[in-house]
Amino acid sequence: MSEAKVALVTGANKGIGYEIARGLGLAGVTVLVGSRDAARGATAAEKLAAEGITATALEVDVTDPVSVSAAAARIELAHGRLDILVNNAGILLERGQRPSTMPVEVLERTFATNVYAVVRVTNALLPLLRRAPAARIVNLSSGLGSLTLTSDPDGPYAPFPLLAYNASKSALNAVTVAYANELRGTAVKVNAADPGYCATDLNGHAGPRTPAQGAAVAVRLATLPEDGPTAGFFSEDGAEPW
Repeated sequence: MSEAKVALVTGANKGIGYEIARGLGLAGVTVLVGSRDAARGATAAEKLAAEGITATALEVDVTDPVSVSAAAARIELAHGRLDILVNNAGILLERGQRPSTMPVEVLERTFATNVYAVVRVTNALLPLLRRAPAARIVNLSSGLGSLTLTSDPDGPYAPFPLLAYNASKSALNAVTVAYANELRGTAVKVNAADPGYCATDLNGHAGPRTPAQGAAVAVRLATLPEDGPTAGFFSEDGAEPW
């Protein structure tokens, strides 16, 4: 096995995922650029390599069990372990619907990527993460998943009644805590990251923050020291309320 840490970032061919991969790569981590589209993943990996980053494209559709199993097998064959898993891949399908007009199918599709796929990927890669000296799992959540923040009628999230997306991120926070609790007493730390409202394809580039700014908290959580937290929800400003 190589001494360099190895990280998989899902949905890393663009946006916040790409900047997380870049941040980890600049810190000396070998980065696997997870992408559903092989060509886009390869292009992203080439861009990172041009900056001196050790990056390899890894084709993986997080909603497809066969694809996830194949990706895990490739990581094991090439590296023998995984030090960092960043579950970044996510979708936002709502465009102005109120909760009362939300088709259940949109909720199902949103949870399939934002929640179920995170469990699928984490379970498939946990044996490799356990082989690492001090593995880190980071789940990309959102302030919109905070029940405290979204239930405040005067708060910044009140204008965003996104039933499917918000509920999926609340569920993801619960998933994060469940894994952290199971892995207490091991060297694996599991946390959720709130990147803030960033300009990405997800929101039509409406956010005021850059993807690089949003990536910073995930990079920090992915490289936590031994005395770092687990079972937490963090933005760049510190702990977020659940």
